[in-house]
Amino acid sequence: MKEKIEVNLQSSIRIEDKNKVIYFDPYKINEEKHDARMIFITHDHFDHLDYDSIKKVMNDETFIIVPSSIMGTCLENGLPLNQLINVIPNKKYNMFGYYVETIPSYNKKKEFHPKDNKYVGYLITIDNEVIYVAGDTDMTSENKKVKCDIALVPIGGTYTMDYKEASELINIIKPKVVIPTHYKTIVGSDNDVEEFKKLLDKEIECVVKY
Repeated sequence: MKEKIEVNLQSSIRIEDKNKVIYFDPYKINEEKHDARMIFITHDHFDHLDYDSIKKVMNDETFIIVPSSIMGTCLENGLPLNQLINVIPNKKYNMFGYYVETIPSYNKKKEFHPKDNKYVGYLITIDNEVIYVAGDTDMTSENKKVKCDIALVPIGGTYTMDYKEASELINIIKPKVVIPTHYKTIVGSDNDVEEFKKLLDKEIECVVKY
């Protein structure tokens, strides 16, 4: 499954599953693809809720999954009501044959992603593997309980976990594979990836996608 995961920039993720394509937080998409079956949005910051990119990958049959707290802004910006599905943290869903769970995504001491905003990360099961897309978050009591095979977590710091905190989280939840995200484009650097790798338990594979 790790080979089927692409990361464009930040947390802009594309996963191919047989004849379906799933996006998370599409951002700075250049091509008109219109190939999305589902688009998952974690929160409403510009590098995660990029309307131009959403419109380049969606089509008339795409479903866009968003936290309930940002439904209003999605409608105001032209996303069609009949294609929007709203979710709340700490819930389990069956979406078009996919098992999906929402994990709260928030900062504990910073003000960028308040817990009260009810932003989410997602656990999705694809081809019998559980993938965790963390969104913009610190290490929290909720995400320390995540069980997954592949984790995509932010490492850039400032707005999210830095590489030290991210490595601590990954060493707690112990996925088989971790893919670092949310660095280099706005904050963070390639050096953060190298330092992140050094702190990981040896049995955890780190795959760099951009």
